[in-house]
Amino acid sequence: MRAHAAGLTDVGLQRDHNEDSFAIASEFNLYIVADGMGGHRAGDVASKMATDSITDFFRQTSQEDATWPFHFDTNLSEEENRLVSGIRLANRQIFDKGIRSREHSGMGTTVVGALFSKRKKRLYVGHVGDSRAYRVRKGGIVQLTRDHSLLNDYLAAMPDLTEEQQAEVPRNVITRALGMQDTVSVDLVSDDPQPGDAYLLCSDGLSGMLADQDILDIMSATRDPEEICRRLIEEANDQGGEDNITALVILFDDPNEESSENVPSSNALSPETRPAGTPAAPRGSSDKGEPATDPAVKDEAKHIFLDEATTEIPRGSTIKDEAKHVILDEATTEIPRRSSTKDEAKHAILDEATTEIVKGENLKGDGI
Repeated sequence: MRAHAAGLTDVGLQRDHNEDSFAIASEFNLYIVADGMGGHRAGDVASKMATDSITDFFRQTSQEDATWPFHFDTNLSEEENRLVSGIRLANRQIFDKGIRSREHSGMGTTVVGALFSKRKKRLYVGHVGDSRAYRVRKGGIVQLTRDHSLLNDYLAAMPDLTEEQQAEVPRNVITRALGMQDTVSVDLVSDDPQPGDAYLLCSDGLSGMLADQDILDIMSATRDPEEICRRLIEEANDQGGEDNITALVILFDDPNEESSENVPSSNALSPETRPAGTPAAPRGSSDKGEPATDPAVKDEAKHIFLDEATTEIPRGSTIKDEAKHVILDEATTEIPRRSSTKDEAKHAILDEATTEIVKGENLKGDGI
């Protein structure tokens, strides 16, 4: 069985630059999507560091005498150890850079990575944050990853929450990301691909705009991974394009069967820039996921309002407002009722604050 892959990233219609990155390392059957956070604190640097660090780690460990930075977990396969170690190493490097450089302080990124083992005919997926992996098979779609979000944590603890109670929990808070601490926990899932299967790795700029059925319809319409990516991003922009959008599609085929379509091998398009807010068809990045940089378009979503109560958010949580991400760091700070935070470029950074949403409280963001 062979894999064909392509990836595209787009600034969207409401952002002034692209903080997403992706990478396709065909020699290792390795595929990565990262969604940076931090805005002026270099979210684009963090996401690029993640994709580069993981792919570099795979190149270095392809040598038999290579030294690994972490102990081998005997409960995991070699492939799982390699994927998890690459992600953990990326976390350490991003964290260290944020500590050393004031310019990059507070930056972070989500990540989802997939590694296909030809020998075992198995796909391994590791992720941190809310970038997702989906599988499309025989007319059905399954989300393989679970978002590391405050809402999901609440549902895990209180599965009987009503829709009204769920609506009071902000959906723009993630509880895990690379670069927030010197260590990170990586969630793993594995799957057995079948001929005809299609897998999607994406940032929340895509999953947040399209319903599962929309994704399924687009991914079922063609066996060209590049065309699937283009259509997914085009549809996300048609729905508003509120964030940077990245799609990476992996198709599995039986090499002994002739395809009715000319399916390219793993491919990542060369960069192309376009003004944010224009509906031109998206174009991809290089094989290391360098995002296109676009002329600035101001985003009005600069405020986060905390209404009706002082709010607590778990230590290490990350709020993502409509403009992008807000990092809540370090200690616990009370935020007054009806207060707002704003930075100059659309990212609110609440330093020395960790809070915890208590029942009955409401957190709102402009346009959210």
